[in-house]
Amino acid sequence: MNDNTLNNTVLVLGGTGKTGRRIAARLEERGVPTRIGSRSADPPFSWEDRMTWVPALRGARAVYISYYPDVAVPGSSEIVGSLANLAVGQGVERIVLLSGRGEEEAERAEQAVRAADPRATIVRSSWFNQNFSESLFVDGVLAGELALPADGVGEPFVDADDIADVAVAALTEPGHGGELYEVTGPRLMTFADAVAEIGRARRRDVRFQPVSIDDYASALRAEGLPDDVVWLVTYLFTEVLDGRNQSLTDGVQRALGRPPKDFRDYARDAAAAGAWDA
Repeated sequence: MNDNTLNNTVLVLGGTGKTGRRIAARLEERGVPTRIGSRSADPPFSWEDRMTWVPALRGARAVYISYYPDVAVPGSSEIVGSLANLAVGQGVERIVLLSGRGEEEAERAEQAVRAADPRATIVRSSWFNQNFSESLFVDGVLAGELALPADGVGEPFVDADDIADVAVAALTEPGHGGELYEVTGPRLMTFADAVAEIGRARRRDVRFQPVSIDDYASALRAEGLPDDVVWLVTYLFTEVLDGRNQSLTDGVQRALGRPPKDFRDYARDAAAAGAWDA
């Protein structure tokens, strides 16, 4: 690898996650030198081990920051801000932060990143469509009943592919420095609405069952999820999903010049790809 290639590298932190792997694939399709930031990468990257940060950043021109386990977790703003300061000191020219709507700690992380680099791009996201097909809710969909502590609150679910497209544009194209892109889907939907769309796409009944937050937390613990994950999920359902995000935004349109993907199209494509095959 020559010096010119090294100095055009984009570091994708969380490069094996929902948004990160999509971003990495798009960058590689464009021929952009891409480095994955993960424990298994070479060089490895770990949020818990700051000794790994400089080797991962070395030579990178741009960085996508997706904090694990979530930027809503208390203390994440200090860690993310430290990483951003280090990145600027290492010569990184573009920073893109994945943030969350209506999350106080996430907004503090945004401020910390902007303090390090006022030109940083913030992608502030609503709940992902892909939570239903790639992680959190997929088992319930496969079982035919999704039980969640949500009843009647609208959420503008956004597609991870749209987030990836916005991030890649900000990482590789001019005109996105200093922008805040609050990204949502094109309509408000309750979780019951989303489950009904998935059922139609699968051509198989899927029920939505509202449950109490205490029962849901107990079920997560019974499945063996660690306490920090249980805390995060219950926080998102009790505080973030309280109606504060029942509005649509134009972040995808402003960043890409096109409307965001509708949940119905996501469900159709996920079903066709076998996401919910038993």
